[in-house]
Amino acid sequence: MITYELCVLFRMMPKAELVTCLKRTANAIYNKGGILRKLENLGTKDTPYKISSHGLVHRQASYFVYEMNVPPANLDDLSEELARDVDIVRKTIFRKNLDNEVEDCTLHEELQPAPYRKDVKDLIAKARKLDKPKFVYGNNLKYYPSRNNYYWIY
Repeated sequence: MITYELCVLFRMMPKAELVTCLKRTANAIYNKGGILRKLENLGTKDTPYKISSHGLVHRQASYFVYEMNVPPANLDDLSEELARDVDIVRKTIFRKNLDNEVEDCTLHEELQPAPYRKDVKDLIAKARKLDKPKFVYGNNLKYYPSRNNYYWIY
């Protein structure tokens, strides 16, 4: 399954109520066929702007990040269920990029001077492909409009 991150902002509430909200959100993930990988607490912070949710204005929130695996077909249902929760101020689901491609790199390649490294050579080759013609003065005007006395060219 694909790994997703669910970023949730909970309204300000006592710790006991916050724990029940976290469990309720985790159960919603389980009920949609998901697996919870990690739960990270980012703390209680001021929101960057006033957020209006469920008829209330929130200026502070508790930030949490769930790392989970959920079938893509169930994401919309999960998002809809979380949107109905009155304790959640804002929620966003991101697809987590797992870069499994690791380039082999040796110390010998990194210690070479910049012009001899492969990645620098590739950048230079790409830049040469993008060479554009340079600006040519004398653009078929018989004078330079930027000069005060309109120097005429013959």
